[in-house]
Amino acid sequence: MASVALENIQKTYPNGFKAIHGVDVDIQDGEFLVLVGPSGCGKSTLLRMIAGLEPVTEGVMGIGGRKVNKLEPSERDIAMVFQNYALYPHMTVYNNMAYGLKIKGLPKSEIEERVKNAASILELTDEQLTRKPRELSGGQRQRVAMGRAIVRKPSVFLFDEPLSNLDAKLRVQMRMEIKRLQDDLGITSIYVTHDQVEAMTLGHRLMVLNNGEVEQLGTPLELYEHPASLFVAGFIGSPAMNMITSKISSDGKTIHIADDIELALENGGSADHTNRDVILGVRPEHLELASGSDDALPMTVTVVEHLGAETLVHGHFGNDMTDLTIRKSGILQVKAGDILPTKIRQDHIHLFDPTTEKRINL
Repeated sequence: MASVALENIQKTYPNGFKAIHGVDVDIQDGEFLVLVGPSGCGKSTLLRMIAGLEPVTEGVMGIGGRKVNKLEPSERDIAMVFQNYALYPHMTVYNNMAYGLKIKGLPKSEIEERVKNAASILELTDEQLTRKPRELSGGQRQRVAMGRAIVRKPSVFLFDEPLSNLDAKLRVQMRMEIKRLQDDLGITSIYVTHDQVEAMTLGHRLMVLNNGEVEQLGTPLELYEHPASLFVAGFIGSPAMNMITSKISSDGKTIHIADDIELALENGGSADHTNRDVILGVRPEHLELASGSDDALPMTVTVVEHLGAETLVHGHFGNDMTDLTIRKSGILQVKAGDILPTKIRQDHIHLFDPTTEKRINL
């Protein structure tokens, strides 16, 4: 096991395109860090640089206290699990898992011990070890790919979107398997995904990337409860955070959110935040039905989604057609066209500067 340190890591391609803009992070020994962001944000490029599959343009990369910028992938003591499994189709499962160890020249007895131990951890049966990859399900193939990584006993695991080829139910199952595996083995792991649910459930910390830059680094709850920017607020959380173009009053005590609708700010009054445009963010679970309260906001329902355990109600305030979503547990008997008295939880509002898109702390 080992720590991983990235210091001002940059990647510029020969055509001048800059894919990574100065990433700094210290990943502790045994930590599970998730790199998350939309397609094209640079997360896979950064992972490939850690693996040694892409050269570093600038900066210092360290694994286990060693500078590895110039080291080949085989010299970095890492194991990588790919999206497409990357298994040898002509080999049995056993031989797929054992191949790297045979190349290293390990004794046959040790190879067998390592493969059998990894198979036990991943619940691969002796019968499955004799099959070819084409005879396995997608989830079983991904277990084999992880087993091939485990037998090497690396210092660092690298995962490049390993679940994206699986169906929804199997993704949930394999997500739990990867979490259990990392907890049991305690190996430093770096995991790339565009799926924020995977990121929230797997990572000790998340690094949100956008256009090659780090938007925010922190625990899943830190990013969920205190997003540093509009991008993080909109990307982390499902359904996404509601965003409402608003304006703080001249005395800083109220915020105008739609037409003549005003919301009293319990912690308002700061001279630094008066008479200014803002983006107000509130998560769907923090928009609540108000039962006719005097300070309720009228929400016009446009679409209702009954999901069984919860109901998602979509609508808008007044003539402002900004899409809003309420998440309510259980079944809510409402329909399109209904007007719902709604309250915004004061202790869960988020304000952002519309120009810089950064968080405003009142």
